[in-house]
Amino acid sequence: QVQLVESGGGSAQAGGSLRLSCAASGYRIDWYCLGWFRQPPGKEREGVALIASNGDTKYADNVEGRFTISKENAASFFYLQMTNLKPEDSAMYYCAVADRSLCYEFMLREPESFTYGQGTQVTVSP
Repeated sequence: QVQLVESGGGSAQAGGSLRLSCAASGYRIDWYCLGWFRQPPGKEREGVALIASNGDTKYADNVEGRFTISKENAASFFYLQMTNLKPEDSAMYYCAVADRSLCYEFMLREPESFTYGQGTQVTVSP
């Protein structure tokens, strides 16, 4: 059974940091494009970061330089390190797996191409 479980969300002040984790079971995560998406209240889901099977990464413009996606293939975990957080980063964050090995920048705008976990809430106060 395939399953994605996020953890590590919570509250932070602007300028602070949080690290999200995703436990992937039933997947060989080294085969797939992995990602993090977020959905603020009342808004559409948006792509944040992607990491391909070969380790190549893609980031949304509004997190580039602040967020880092990484993975541990052997442990079937992947992560989102978030630094210099801003109030506009507040959202429900979801880890995701695509059905392909490579990631392309346009996939950040195609959330329907991914399978998701249940999400973890991130709230950043001014």
